[in-house]
Amino acid sequence: MTIRVLLADDQALIRAGFKLIIDSEPGMDVVAEAADGRQAVDLARTARVDVILMDIRMPVMDGLEATRRICADDTLAGVRVLIVTTFEDDDNVVLALQGGASGFVGKNVAPTDLLHAIRIIAAGESLLSPSATRTLVTRFLDNLRPQAPQASAALKALTDREHEMLLLVAHGLSNDEIAARVFLSPLTVKTHINRAMAKLDVRDRAQLVVLAYQNGLVHPGDRLPPTTEPLLDR
Repeated sequence: MTIRVLLADDQALIRAGFKLIIDSEPGMDVVAEAADGRQAVDLARTARVDVILMDIRMPVMDGLEATRRICADDTLAGVRVLIVTTFEDDDNVVLALQGGASGFVGKNVAPTDLLHAIRIIAAGESLLSPSATRTLVTRFLDNLRPQAPQASAALKALTDREHEMLLLVAHGLSNDEIAARVFLSPLTVKTHINRAMAKLDVRDRAQLVVLAYQNGLVHPGDRLPPTTEPLLDR
Protein backbone atom coordinates (compact mmCIF):
# COMPACT_ATOMS: atom_id res chain seq x y z
CA MET A 1 0.00 0.00 0.00
CA THR A 2 1.36 3.40 -1.00
CA ILE A 3 1.89 6.01 1.72
CA ARG A 4 0.37 9.28 0.51
CA VAL A 5 2.30 12.31 1.75
CA LEU A 6 1.40 16.00 1.99
CA LEU A 7 4.24 18.52 2.24
CA ALA A 8 3.40 21.71 4.17
CA ASP A 9 6.20 24.29 4.09
CA ASP A 10 6.32 27.87 2.82
CA GLN A 11 9.78 27.32 1.30
CA ALA A 12 9.46 25.84 -2.17
CA LEU A 13 13.06 24.63 -2.12
CA ILE A 14 12.44 22.59 1.04
CA ARG A 15 9.32 21.04 -0.49
CA ALA A 16 11.19 20.24 -3.71
CA GLY A 17 13.98 18.48 -1.83
CA PHE A 18 11.62 16.39 0.28
CA LYS A 19 9.50 15.56 -2.76
CA LEU A 20 12.54 14.29 -4.67
CA ILE A 21 13.51 12.02 -1.76
CA ILE A 22 10.00 10.70 -1.11
CA ASP A 23 8.96 10.14 -4.72
CA SER A 24 12.12 8.12 -5.33
CA GLU A 25 11.14 5.65 -2.59
CA PRO A 26 8.93 2.69 -3.61
CA GLY A 27 5.62 2.74 -1.78
CA MET A 28 5.59 6.51 -1.11
CA ASP A 29 4.18 9.41 -3.10
CA VAL A 30 3.89 13.13 -2.51
CA VAL A 31 0.28 13.76 -3.53
CA ALA A 32 -0.09 17.41 -2.47
CA GLU A 33 1.88 20.46 -1.38
CA ALA A 34 0.84 23.40 0.81
CA ALA A 35 2.61 26.74 1.26
CA ASP A 36 0.74 27.67 4.44
CA GLY A 37 -1.21 26.06 7.26
CA ARG A 38 -4.66 26.83 5.88
CA GLN A 39 -3.82 25.07 2.62
CA ALA A 40 -2.51 22.13 4.64
CA VAL A 41 -5.81 21.79 6.49
CA ASP A 42 -7.83 22.02 3.27
CA LEU A 43 -5.64 19.51 1.44
CA ALA A 44 -5.67 17.10 4.36
CA ARG A 45 -9.44 16.95 3.91
CA THR A 46 -9.45 16.55 0.13
CA ALA A 47 -6.26 14.75 -0.92
CA ARG A 48 -6.71 11.54 1.12
CA VAL A 49 -3.24 11.75 2.69
CA ASP A 50 -1.69 9.42 5.25
CA VAL A 51 1.22 11.53 6.53
CA ILE A 52 1.75 15.30 6.59
CA LEU A 53 5.24 16.78 6.88
CA MET A 54 4.36 20.01 8.69
CA ASP A 55 6.57 23.06 9.12
CA ILE A 56 5.75 25.20 12.14
CA ARG A 57 6.51 28.68 10.88
CA MET A 58 4.22 29.40 7.91
CA PRO A 59 2.11 32.38 6.82
CA VAL A 60 -1.71 32.68 6.97
CA MET A 61 -1.92 29.87 9.53
CA ASP A 62 1.09 28.39 11.31
CA GLY A 63 1.81 24.68 11.62
CA LEU A 64 0.71 24.56 15.26
CA GLU A 65 -2.83 25.66 14.49
CA ALA A 66 -2.97 23.54 11.34
CA THR A 67 -1.87 20.49 13.31
CA ARG A 68 -4.45 21.15 16.01
CA ARG A 69 -7.26 21.49 13.48
CA ILE A 70 -6.28 18.39 11.53
CA CYS A 71 -5.88 16.22 14.62
CA ALA A 72 -9.14 17.46 16.13
CA ASP A 73 -11.11 16.52 13.01
CA ASP A 74 -12.70 13.10 13.49
CA THR A 75 -12.90 12.62 9.71
CA LEU A 76 -9.08 12.79 9.61
CA ALA A 77 -8.45 10.27 12.37
CA GLY A 78 -6.10 8.26 10.16
CA VAL A 79 -3.92 11.23 9.19
CA ARG A 80 -0.58 11.52 10.98
CA VAL A 81 1.42 14.75 11.33
CA LEU A 82 5.21 14.73 11.36
CA ILE A 83 6.65 18.08 12.47
CA VAL A 84 9.65 19.27 10.47
CA THR A 85 11.64 21.77 12.50
CA THR A 86 15.00 23.16 13.55
CA PHE A 87 15.48 21.73 17.04
CA GLU A 88 17.89 24.43 18.16
CA ASP A 89 15.48 27.35 18.09
CA ASP A 90 11.97 25.95 17.92
CA ASP A 91 10.22 26.29 21.28
CA ASN A 92 6.88 25.08 19.94
CA VAL A 93 7.51 21.37 19.44
CA VAL A 94 5.76 20.36 22.66
CA LEU A 95 2.75 22.44 21.69
CA ALA A 96 2.66 20.60 18.37
CA LEU A 97 2.76 17.25 20.15
CA GLN A 98 -0.01 18.38 22.48
CA GLY A 99 -1.98 19.32 19.39
CA GLY A 100 -1.73 15.78 18.07
CA ALA A 101 1.51 15.58 16.08
CA SER A 102 3.06 12.11 16.03
CA GLY A 103 6.70 13.14 16.15
CA PHE A 104 9.34 15.42 14.70
CA VAL A 105 12.43 15.51 12.50
CA GLY A 106 14.95 18.24 11.77
CA LYS A 107 15.07 20.03 8.44
CA ASN A 108 18.59 18.69 7.97
CA VAL A 109 17.39 15.11 8.37
CA ALA A 110 19.22 12.48 6.30
CA PRO A 111 17.14 11.04 3.45
CA THR A 112 17.12 7.54 4.92
CA ASP A 113 16.03 8.88 8.31
CA LEU A 114 13.25 10.92 6.72
CA LEU A 115 11.88 7.88 4.90
CA HIS A 116 12.11 5.80 8.07
CA ALA A 117 10.25 8.50 10.00
CA ILE A 118 7.44 8.57 7.46
CA ARG A 119 7.05 4.79 7.61
CA ILE A 120 7.03 4.83 11.43
CA ILE A 121 4.40 7.56 11.54
CA ALA A 122 2.26 5.90 8.86
CA ALA A 123 2.29 2.65 10.86
CA GLY A 124 0.74 4.44 13.85
CA GLU A 125 3.90 4.65 15.96
CA SER A 126 5.34 7.88 17.36
CA LEU A 127 8.77 9.12 16.40
CA LEU A 128 10.12 9.75 19.89
CA SER A 129 13.30 7.87 20.66
CA PRO A 130 14.46 7.75 24.29
CA SER A 131 17.18 10.35 23.70
CA ALA A 132 14.89 12.63 21.70
CA THR A 133 12.17 12.34 24.33
CA ARG A 134 14.53 13.30 27.16
CA THR A 135 15.97 16.21 25.18
CA LEU A 136 12.55 17.46 24.15
CA VAL A 137 10.90 17.30 27.54
CA THR A 138 13.92 18.60 29.46
CA ARG A 139 14.18 21.66 27.26
CA PHE A 140 10.49 22.44 26.84
CA LEU A 141 9.06 21.28 30.17
CA ASP A 142 7.98 24.81 31.07
CA ASN A 143 5.67 24.83 28.05
CA LEU A 144 3.61 21.90 29.30
CA ARG A 145 0.15 23.02 30.28
CA PRO A 146 -1.40 21.50 33.42
CA GLN A 147 -3.43 18.42 32.60
CA ALA A 148 -7.21 18.63 32.88
CA PRO A 149 -8.65 17.00 36.04
CA GLN A 150 -10.57 14.44 33.99
CA ALA A 151 -7.30 13.16 32.50
CA SER A 152 -5.84 12.65 35.96
CA ALA A 153 -8.97 10.77 36.96
CA ALA A 154 -8.73 8.64 33.82
CA LEU A 155 -5.23 7.57 34.83
CA LYS A 156 -6.74 5.84 37.85
CA ALA A 157 -8.89 3.75 35.51
CA LEU A 158 -5.84 2.19 33.86
CA THR A 159 -5.05 -1.40 34.68
CA ASP A 160 -1.63 -2.27 36.09
CA ARG A 161 -0.56 -3.47 32.66
CA GLU A 162 -1.83 -0.35 30.90
CA HIS A 163 -0.05 1.85 33.44
CA GLU A 164 3.14 -0.09 32.84
CA MET A 165 2.74 0.41 29.08
CA LEU A 166 2.24 4.14 29.59
CA LEU A 167 5.49 4.46 31.53
CA LEU A 168 7.48 2.50 28.95
CA VAL A 169 6.00 4.48 26.07
CA ALA A 170 6.91 7.67 27.93
CA HIS A 171 10.52 6.47 28.00
CA GLY A 172 10.42 6.22 24.19
CA LEU A 173 10.37 2.44 23.79
CA SER A 174 8.86 0.86 20.69
CA ASN A 175 6.31 -1.94 20.82
CA ASP A 176 9.01 -4.51 20.08
CA GLU A 177 11.27 -3.16 22.83
CA ILE A 178 8.41 -3.16 25.32
CA ALA A 179 7.42 -6.68 24.33
CA ALA A 180 10.94 -7.93 25.01
CA ARG A 181 10.95 -6.34 28.47
CA VAL A 182 7.54 -7.55 29.64
CA PHE A 183 7.46 -10.99 27.97
CA LEU A 184 4.48 -10.27 25.70
CA SER A 185 3.98 -10.26 21.96
CA PRO A 186 4.19 -6.90 20.15
CA LEU A 187 0.54 -7.30 19.17
CA THR A 188 -0.52 -7.70 22.81
CA VAL A 189 1.57 -4.67 23.76
CA LYS A 190 -0.12 -2.65 21.02
CA THR A 191 -3.53 -3.74 22.31
CA HIS A 192 -2.74 -2.55 25.85
CA ILE A 193 -1.39 0.76 24.57
CA ASN A 194 -4.45 1.32 22.41
CA ARG A 195 -6.71 0.65 25.40
CA ALA A 196 -4.73 3.14 27.48
CA MET A 197 -5.02 5.75 24.73
CA ALA A 198 -8.77 5.20 24.54
CA LYS A 199 -9.20 5.60 28.30
CA LEU A 200 -7.05 8.72 28.36
CA ASP A 201 -8.68 10.17 25.24
CA VAL A 202 -5.47 10.69 23.29
CA ARG A 203 -5.07 9.87 19.62
CA ASP A 204 -1.37 9.18 19.51
CA ARG A 205 1.56 7.70 21.43
CA ALA A 206 3.31 11.06 21.38
CA GLN A 207 0.44 12.53 23.38
CA LEU A 208 0.84 9.69 25.88
CA VAL A 209 4.42 10.88 26.44
CA VAL A 210 3.32 14.45 27.04
CA LEU A 211 0.52 13.31 29.35
CA ALA A 212 2.91 11.17 31.41
CA TYR A 213 5.21 14.15 31.97
CA GLN A 214 2.32 16.51 32.65
CA ASN A 215 1.07 14.27 35.43
CA GLY A 216 4.47 13.65 37.00
CA LEU A 217 4.60 9.94 36.14
CA VAL A 218 7.98 10.43 34.45
CA HIS A 219 10.58 13.14 34.95
CA PRO A 220 13.55 14.27 32.85
CA GLY A 221 16.57 12.15 33.69
CA ASP A 222 14.55 9.18 34.97
CA ARG A 223 16.01 5.80 34.18
CA LEU A 224 13.96 3.00 32.71
CA PRO A 225 12.20 1.00 35.42
CA PRO A 226 13.94 -2.31 36.11
CA THR A 227 12.70 -5.38 34.31
CA THR A 228 10.43 -7.39 36.56
CA GLU A 229 8.88 -10.82 36.50
CA PRO A 230 6.03 -11.20 34.00
CA LEU A 231 2.74 -9.74 35.22
CA LEU A 232 -0.64 -11.31 34.78
CA ASP A 233 -2.60 -9.07 32.42
CA ARG A 234 -5.17 -7.21 34.45
